Amino acid sequence: MSPTDGVEEAFARLDTLDDDAVFITVADRAAVLGRAARIDPRLPLAGLPFAVKDNIDVAGLPTTAACRPFAYVPVCSAVVVARLEAAGAVCVGKTNLDQFATGLVGTRSPYGTPRNPLDASLVPGGSSSGSAVAVAAGVVPFTLGTDTAGSGRVPAAQCGIVGLKPTVGRLPTAGMVPAVRSIDCASVFATDVALASRALAAMDGFDVADPFSRRRPGPPETAMVRRVAVPAAPDLDGPEDRAAWSDALAALDALDIEVVEVDLAPFFAAGELLYGGPWVAERYAAVGDAVERWPEAADPTVAAIILGGRTPSAVDAYRGAYRLAELRRASEATWDVADVLVVPTTPGPATVAEVAADPVGRNTRLGRYTTFTNLLDLCAMAVPGPPRPDGWPAGLTVTAPAWRDEVVGAFAARLADAVASDRSPVPGPGPGPGGCGLTAVGLVTPRDRAGGDRSW
Repeated sequence: MSPTDGVEEAFARLDTLDDDAVFITVADRAAVLGRAARIDPRLPLAGLPFAVKDNIDVAGLPTTAACRPFAYVPVCSAVVVARLEAAGAVCVGKTNLDQFATGLVGTRSPYGTPRNPLDASLVPGGSSSGSAVAVAAGVVPFTLGTDTAGSGRVPAAQCGIVGLKPTVGRLPTAGMVPAVRSIDCASVFATDVALASRALAAMDGFDVADPFSRRRPGPPETAMVRRVAVPAAPDLDGPEDRAAWSDALAALDALDIEVVEVDLAPFFAAGELLYGGPWVAERYAAVGDAVERWPEAADPTVAAIILGGRTPSAVDAYRGAYRLAELRRASEATWDVADVLVVPTTPGPATVAEVAADPVGRNTRLGRYTTFTNLLDLCAMAVPGPPRPDGWPAGLTVTAPAWRDEVVGAFAARLADAVASDRSPVPGPGPGPGGCGLTAVGLVTPRDRAGGDRSW
């Protein structure tokens, strides 16, 4: 197929998308098709349409961060967008988000709440709400989001798709509106693990012009995962979620690996620092001026969080850094006994009604298994897990220390395959004939839903 075929299909799907809250801006069709027609079909992502969260710059399209008066039109694209386009991918528009990427629910935007394609009673997740829905609804095969507290994974769980959160600093953040700049990263939503990994590869690489870009310390790791850590006492919302987690453990058992139970207390404590510690000051440093300048345009919950960043002192910042160092050291015990950590992406799905009744509490709960990841310098991949008995989604996330992205991706693919095939074995070496051999080490403490066939 030619590079224009997939782009034409994406625009056709946009025409029939009955949800104005998914996209904030759609690119000019004629101009995009003109660019697609000039793409070398030998490029790795030739003709693949994608969309971009609207806190990431795309040349010629407004960047709003879901705040109308904040909008500007960049002359240059963010580095990650430019690299995708250099690999042949074609941007068709900008997607909705929780304002200033502050939220995990997807309901904090003046452009509306994107409708969850799995069930309209569920929130889409945030902050990368539109990016997740654009993939889940079948408009495009992959999108860009961002991830600071879980914005690249929670929406994936809520919408039943794949969400990739790379090592912080692996992808340049130049051209992204910051949230917590020291730990922000671009993320990828995709229909499957392989495509998410292809997109990561296209964007990968150190950027000398970006002060937060990091050099890879060595060649990519490709070791086979043999030992997997899981929570010793999983914190889940209810019996439906516990049943889904039990099915997830059965999927792990089918992979013929050793499963080790660990105490996640240091992980959870680290996650609580992101909003309960001095890191909220970074949100104020990033966009506090905008919230104060245009208070009438600010979502009230978002404004309260960002303006709360004025409070922490320099002393608080250092104390927070010391505490995080302690928790990071405590969490490292997990990597002594396991190659990767597998957790529920969220304790359970959240409904629109629940978020409306308790916008902050339900948001916090969604981030239980995600807020620690960037602070502890981990990489992660979220994949659909076995659904709950009521049919609602239950995601799984594979996590590992920084720069083990390829290991995480390879194991996430195996796990996703096991789940998709009713937890039947996926070929691959294991520790021996004894199944997963659950070992308790609790003292490791401190369908195309739019219809039709896809041509991409």
